[in-house]
Amino acid sequence: MPYRRVTLSQFMMEEQHRCGGSGVLTSLLTDISVICKMISHEVNCGALLGNLGMEETKNIHGEKQKKLDVLSNKIFMHIVTKSKNYAALASEELENIHVINDSVSQYLLLFDPLDGSSNIDINNAVGSIFSILRLPNDTNCSTLVAFLQPGINQVAAGYAIYGSSTMLVLTTGNGVNGFTLDQNIGIFGLTHPNMQISKDANEFAINASRSRFWEPPIKRYIDEALSGIDGPRSKDFNMRWVASMVAEVHRILCRSGIFMYPVDTKNIYHGGKLRLMYEVNPMAFIVEQAGGLAITGYERILDLKPKSLHQRIGVILGSKNEVEILYRYHKEYDRMHN
Repeated sequence: MPYRRVTLSQFMMEEQHRCGGSGVLTSLLTDISVICKMISHEVNCGALLGNLGMEETKNIHGEKQKKLDVLSNKIFMHIVTKSKNYAALASEELENIHVINDSVSQYLLLFDPLDGSSNIDINNAVGSIFSILRLPNDTNCSTLVAFLQPGINQVAAGYAIYGSSTMLVLTTGNGVNGFTLDQNIGIFGLTHPNMQISKDANEFAINASRSRFWEPPIKRYIDEALSGIDGPRSKDFNMRWVASMVAEVHRILCRSGIFMYPVDTKNIYHGGKLRLMYEVNPMAFIVEQAGGLAITGYERILDLKPKSLHQRIGVILGSKNEVEILYRYHKEYDRMHN
């Protein structure tokens, strides 16, 4: 790493001095950076350490767990529990809240330990997603009410992506910055300062195998995009799908675009596919801090008051102008049928 490169620790200290902070947030994010280094090692070694394949267990959603799903969750639990910087945590892999340090810490952690784990065995990009909330005053950290806060209340959020290199991308509410891990010395260096999403885009990501279940506003948008330069949008679009929210959002941050996993006629009974608290809210916070927009179709995601710890919702996020088109299509459809 070039000596002029700003490290993650230096960056956080500078932010701390700029904001007049106490250093608590620096400690919270230091825990996260250690966790991401450890998971990166396990992912990168893959079959060499026997990390590929399935476990015999299922998570609380009834989904079969990959070995790395289980291991990544254990790493999060171990580091966070030992450091005691958080009052309590909630994980995609755990049914209930896990209390850590209710007598001192005033922060809560929510996380998806390994997003996109269906990609593990084929060596595609996977990642970890996290969200940090402040424990409300006079609220017991073991109660649901402590965690069920709208996304706009997040103190910090981010993700690590384990691909050709390992990156940690985060926001503390003052823009988005990306740090790349130097594997030789184990330090994250600032490589992508002030990441921004262009307002316009010609690239979208959606699971096309579900097209028969899409609601009319989504069908309208995709049909127009696929019509290309001769269609109503007057430009050609590219379609992408990685089956990893981390990989999809990272691509949008690097070169703009839009990601959709909407409510459809098949998943509507669950409220959608992706989990609001530890997948969608942190990604929506990041996207909006980078100049993008995140909606369910009808509402801004960060304004939603969660109803349950593992609530699922529909997601449309990315380049602002494209998301606003989809918002308008949903509103027009709603007016016609209500």
